[in-house]
Amino acid sequence: MFDRRVVVTGLGAITPVGNNLEDTWKALVEGRSGISYVTRYDLGDIPVKIGGEVKGFDPASVVDPKEARYMSRATVFAIAAADEAIKQAGLQITPENAERVGIYMGSGAGGIELLLEQQKVLEQKGPRRVSPYLMPNFIVDSASGHMAIRYGAQGPNMAPVSACATGGHSVGEAYETIRRGDADVMIAGGTEGGSHLPIMFAGFSVIKALANDDPPEKACKPFDLNRSGFVLSEGAAVLVLEELEHALSRGAKPLAEIIGYGTGNDAFHMASQPEGGAGAARVMRMAIRKANIAPEEVDYINAHGTGTQINDKGETAAIKEVFGDHAYKLAISSIKSMIGHTMGAAGAIEAVACVKTIIEGCIPPTINYETPDPECDLDYVPNTARSADVRVALSNSLGLGGHNSCLIFRKFE
Repeated sequence: MFDRRVVVTGLGAITPVGNNLEDTWKALVEGRSGISYVTRYDLGDIPVKIGGEVKGFDPASVVDPKEARYMSRATVFAIAAADEAIKQAGLQITPENAERVGIYMGSGAGGIELLLEQQKVLEQKGPRRVSPYLMPNFIVDSASGHMAIRYGAQGPNMAPVSACATGGHSVGEAYETIRRGDADVMIAGGTEGGSHLPIMFAGFSVIKALANDDPPEKACKPFDLNRSGFVLSEGAAVLVLEELEHALSRGAKPLAEIIGYGTGNDAFHMASQPEGGAGAARVMRMAIRKANIAPEEVDYINAHGTGTQINDKGETAAIKEVFGDHAYKLAISSIKSMIGHTMGAAGAIEAVACVKTIIEGCIPPTINYETPDPECDLDYVPNTARSADVRVALSNSLGLGGHNSCLIFRKFE
């Protein structure tokens, strides 16, 4: 059963540069930043006040207004992206196929904002005033649960949690679930909606991880010598993955094929990585081996590329270690330069970007790249999108706690 081919038949996204995939992709190709001053919360005397907010989004446009009042922002984002992906895939879930359709929807923090809100209610008004909707809706698996109910999907269902590698792990584990025959279709992705809470800014500010440049749109500059940190962001992305014959039998159009997945841990430090990016190199090698391709067949890497000194240096070293001389022929870019770091959603959004790159023959740029770093000396597609025939694209996700994931997509033939 492990030789089952898996294709992508649907994509959906909601990001700081677009409330759907089309608008998001257009902005990425144009090199437009979605990073600005945060408006949803008063950040008080926290020194960093910039982030990547989803703008102009009405939850009631996606779910019933009554439901929207108790759902977390992450859950609503997940549903918005999933609705779009399922529509593109033309997927119909019926009682006859429901057990063969699963959902893996991960998040870093889930509905943490609901928990903090109700903690205040408890302190100020007492336990009887705590919302009965709290417990089922703040937990990280709330999105995957709501999605199962909404679509009637009764197959494998879980919410992977591995910090910034979550989205990549969700897609990768969904791929493996289909490969081993436990499902024919998986709706997979990542979502984040609580990343702009003051506590998040305070926590990352105190360890000096966040960029704080002015103007905000210039703040995130992956691989640039003067990079100063990442930008907290929010959003979601979903991919519909499907066993090839199942997709073809119902007339679905494969957008790309997923051919490799690697996962592992640095086993080094909760908030840093080892010199030389050994953990990142390990998962790239695993994904390449499982894809049964040579490293030289990879055309493009959508880098984790957060904009921190340590991460970008380590990821660059890892790419050189895995690809050797071919590292200098690869196109590499970080879309975080435009949308910021969407945490648990990042790997899924970047997987979507890889598939779009293959389909459109266009590589989104790394914006704000102005001063080369001698230790980051590869081709980061600086500032302007590039037309290219990308047959194989690789996506890295590296998370707090040392969690790493790698996905490989190939043009469908």
